[in-house]
Amino acid sequence: MSQETGALDAIFEVLDAEEAQRVTARYAPLADAVRELIDATIHTAADDDVVADARTAIEAVTKSLRQRTRPIGVSYRVDGARPLTLGNAAIGLGNPIAPPLIIHHDGGGRCWSEFVLGSAYEGPPKLVHGGVSALVLDHMLGEAASEGLSKARFTGTITVKYLRGTPLGPLRCEAWVDGKEGRKVFARGTISDAAGVTVEAEGVFIEPAWAREAE
Repeated sequence: MSQETGALDAIFEVLDAEEAQRVTARYAPLADAVRELIDATIHTAADDDVVADARTAIEAVTKSLRQRTRPIGVSYRVDGARPLTLGNAAIGLGNPIAPPLIIHHDGGGRCWSEFVLGSAYEGPPKLVHGGVSALVLDHMLGEAASEGLSKARFTGTITVKYLRGTPLGPLRCEAWVDGKEGRKVFARGTISDAAGVTVEAEGVFIEPAWAREAE
């Protein structure tokens, strides 16, 4: 696998579409299984023996997985297109703490995602932790501002307004570009449940100088 040139050399390994499919097929099901394990761990009322046996088995599996690891920060880019970021906390298909968000782009700087947040994301009882809502909105606004992660535009500021508690369960997030000014892109977004908007946000995303110089 060749390395992408430029400022992101130390971050991205370039894959062709077939390699990307193999990587996703290998690691995404493992992350899905660990997500189920996280949920089961939160909700279990098993007795001491079951918990002890489970801990022993998990420790053994963890040890086997650590026999070969990737360096921190390594992600993949598919033929120079959208990154395949396995470890991303919002969209990482290989990261069990990511929901993960599957992003759909409608063009014109708009994107959306429908997803489920379960008990692993709880703050107040039966409600999503406010920090998780901020994470989702930060990523979604960034998706809009960066044109689907195709442009290097990073969060400068983000303001989150909580209108009411966001219930655990099925949710929808929408984000869109609200304007541009030089190196700045302004984006807005919302999280909604079946009854309407629960959280809204606005942010400023900055294109670094090195990204412009590379164009």
